[in-house]
Amino acid sequence: MQTAKRMDSNEDLRFLIRDRPIEPERIRRFLDESSHQARVAAIRSLGSAELRSLYAGVDGFKPVKLEALVPAAVGDFVTVRHHGKNSLPVFTHFEKRFCRPRSADREPVTELYGFNFQTLAPITGPGYFTARETGDRPEVLIDYHNLPPEHPQGWPPLRSNERGISRLVYGFLCDTLRGVSDHVTIGSASRKGRDLDSWFALCRED
Repeated sequence: MQTAKRMDSNEDLRFLIRDRPIEPERIRRFLDESSHQARVAAIRSLGSAELRSLYAGVDGFKPVKLEALVPAAVGDFVTVRHHGKNSLPVFTHFEKRFCRPRSADREPVTELYGFNFQTLAPITGPGYFTARETGDRPEVLIDYHNLPPEHPQGWPPLRSNERGISRLVYGFLCDTLRGVSDHVTIGSASRKGRDLDSWFALCRED
């Protein structure tokens, strides 16, 4: 009898997302039990339809807090990298890098600072943002209109998102993040409240 070939982690995740109905708990368990490298490879194997399905499928499943993006054990102004995959036709691999504000360990953390690290950054700008919990839903909002007042050493110079080419990419943009697993979130982009049919997945680096 022929032995079935075991699927790799990329195929496993795609299979779980394509299954109907989507079972968020199975996806969470699979990702939590994978290595960091396997998680990054798995999310970066996803296509636009799978990213869209995952975003819809985990609605309300796993509350995502700011500590899921920058864990409490990380010091303030320390960079935490999130490796990403978006649904754009090109330049689909990128990173979002987050940190807590200076002196956040002495105050309740209500927002994070961050920027986008990607191939076209010299043209589009770094895409600075702040992130905060939404309050009415268990999600995090990434706001490109409200920029950090400062940033850690080594981050690119602060640049407005509403001038030049940056305005076309990041102007009036907001991302909504939903929880998938301990390390993985899934996001959807909107501009001035209008959904852009654009999705992305992030995997936090420990």
